[in-house]
Amino acid sequence: MKRDVQSFLLYLFGFLLLWEWLRPVEQLTATDHIGMFIIFILLSSAVSFLKVRWIWQTIIKIWFILFSLNQFHYQDGFFQFSWLSLFFRDVITNFSTIISRDWAGLTDEFRTFLFFILLWLMVYLVHYWLLNRKRIFIFFFMTLIYITVLDTFTLYSAKTAIVRTVIVGFAVMGMLTYYRILAKENVNSDSFITRKWMRPLVLMIALSVIVGIISPKYGPIWPDPVPFLKAAADKGGDEGTGKGVSKVGYGEDDSQLGGPFIGDDSIVFHSEAVEKNYWKVETKDHYTGKGWIPSGSSPFQVGGDDLIPVFSIPSRVETRDETASLFLFMDYSHLIYPAGIQRVQFERNYKLEIDSTKEKISILDINSDPVAPDDYVINYKVPKYKASDLRQTSVADPGQINQDFLEKYTQLPENLPDRIKEIAESITVEETNWFDKAKAVERHFSSSGFTYSQTDVAIPGENDDYVDQFLFETKIGYCDNFSTSMAVMLRSLGIPTRWVKGYTGGDFIKNSENDSSKQIYEVTNNNTHSWVEVYFPNQGWVPFEPTKGFTNNVSIDFTSEDGTQPAAETTAPVTPAPQKDLEEDGDNSKETNQSFTLSGVWLSVKTFLNNNWKLILLTFVFVMSVAGLIYRLRGKWIPYLYLLQFRLRKRDENIGKAYLVLLDQLDRYGLARNEDQTLRNYARYIDTFFETREMSRLTDRYEQYLYHQQLPEGSWKDSRELWENLIKKTIA
Repeated sequence: MKRDVQSFLLYLFGFLLLWEWLRPVEQLTATDHIGMFIIFILLSSAVSFLKVRWIWQTIIKIWFILFSLNQFHYQDGFFQFSWLSLFFRDVITNFSTIISRDWAGLTDEFRTFLFFILLWLMVYLVHYWLLNRKRIFIFFFMTLIYITVLDTFTLYSAKTAIVRTVIVGFAVMGMLTYYRILAKENVNSDSFITRKWMRPLVLMIALSVIVGIISPKYGPIWPDPVPFLKAAADKGGDEGTGKGVSKVGYGEDDSQLGGPFIGDDSIVFHSEAVEKNYWKVETKDHYTGKGWIPSGSSPFQVGGDDLIPVFSIPSRVETRDETASLFLFMDYSHLIYPAGIQRVQFERNYKLEIDSTKEKISILDINSDPVAPDDYVINYKVPKYKASDLRQTSVADPGQINQDFLEKYTQLPENLPDRIKEIAESITVEETNWFDKAKAVERHFSSSGFTYSQTDVAIPGENDDYVDQFLFETKIGYCDNFSTSMAVMLRSLGIPTRWVKGYTGGDFIKNSENDSSKQIYEVTNNNTHSWVEVYFPNQGWVPFEPTKGFTNNVSIDFTSEDGTQPAAETTAPVTPAPQKDLEEDGDNSKETNQSFTLSGVWLSVKTFLNNNWKLILLTFVFVMSVAGLIYRLRGKWIPYLYLLQFRLRKRDENIGKAYLVLLDQLDRYGLARNEDQTLRNYARYIDTFFETREMSRLTDRYEQYLYHQQLPEGSWKDSRELWENLIKKTIA
């Protein structure tokens, strides 16, 4: 194959496909110097494209491999050949290691050498498929499988890699198909035929990729099987240290946290309330290093209409009274309630059994048997905290906190890694009170590389601490990881905390038909959640939300004593939810009556683009597609413009411009003039093609005008008919 643009593109596409195999290696393995391996592939492709003799290709590649090995593994300079003897002895030793099947005994130097040889073979095979067989589908297909498997089972994200591979793969397969057709039909290609083939190929690939990117993406119909496979592998490889894949939802056993779970949109209940609430089920107070267990059990019973003595809010905290109705879809015999619960109203005469350690409230009938009601109404208080009050606690004052209470809620395992306390101290080193320390730890999880995931979540091994593994090794997890880590970090600082289980507020459904001030929310198993409560002697238990991407509805007034509000803090007032979630509509709360300013105009434009970018992109693609189609068919409509343009002209000098326009149109039609062809020869060729003498006659008059710069008066009127006839013949 000649060294032309087409063959260069094939080499380039082959290099890009090979590059996709190397991109994940640096991210997923301990392999360094990936750039040198990429340069080796590029060098191998270049010497092959330039048709360097095979002996020189071999010398160049071996020199590059040895140079790279010297740079990677040896201290001596490249031209100090003593290192070569060490390398060759190492190769001989490793061959004996291979024979004995001791794969782990291979040295790093030999592994690097083998990797270069593997790349050498891959480059040769790709070039053989491209240039000799003119087929690449198998390698293209294997590349897609390779990156999709890595995307599924590892941390490597192949979203852009798949797009790149599809573009390159389709382009190279289209080119190879074109070359196979030419070879099969024994047709000589020229630039016109090549352009005619390649333009639709490029347009098809571009449209396919753009439509694929902007099209709406639907969620998976079936549950992700990967968590099952990972959990089965973890469980099989380390029996007893973890658990299998879980299904999201409320469960009582939290002694072994970790591992993936699959989603479940089964409805748990509907709530009718003035706002979204976090709904509690129970709390846990004893951290084991693997999960949470209650430190004991002390149940007692109260009447269904009695005051419920849990989550007591001190009288000094400002509160407002609210009610919420819950309509249950699952047969749970425990109460689901918001913080600040006061009383519960049932349609029947039920009793409540309260475990004061876990603050779990069970519902019993008159015979003390568990019962699952269909609905109930909860009366509760919504606190509004003041930051100035929360900041009053700096140390555990024995006069305010009972010592047994403090020990219970600051308990930690004896073998807790020291670096957990060290990182907690480094995060809060500039804070002087419990509240600011808690906020600093809470903010820590929104940065520092933490990722929320429900699938790629590790299970701590026998010697691993659940929090230590999350903070320093994986940094990937869901609410249990985030909440447990915050609780343990604060406990290491002597601040009492507890772990809370329940549900987030759910999704807005509609406004209540019975009370216009209330909305109805749907809570499913996917809303199962855990968070942290921190104890302040003068404020009681205050919830915190460390999980990345989640926000609770706790109201804290950051106004200082002098009435000012620090710029660094923000309030979180409790407001009724609108027709749709406030969190999804934050950009629409701007003032409508703004004065005309450049920044205001830019803000409006930016908002419009953010809200309509898909429509704009789709319109742009449509317009560009129509423009491309119009351009592609210009040979059919441009002649009519030329006919209209020159029909109105009467000067004889117009023959010069008209003749050049005719040459361009004939070129578009496919009758291009060769560079060394005279006008007379070209005119005879056109006349032979159209079986006429019009082109020769028109050429005679054009040459007369070209060489004498003048024509007999009225020449253009006679020549225009010849010119128009030829133009019309090119309209196919």
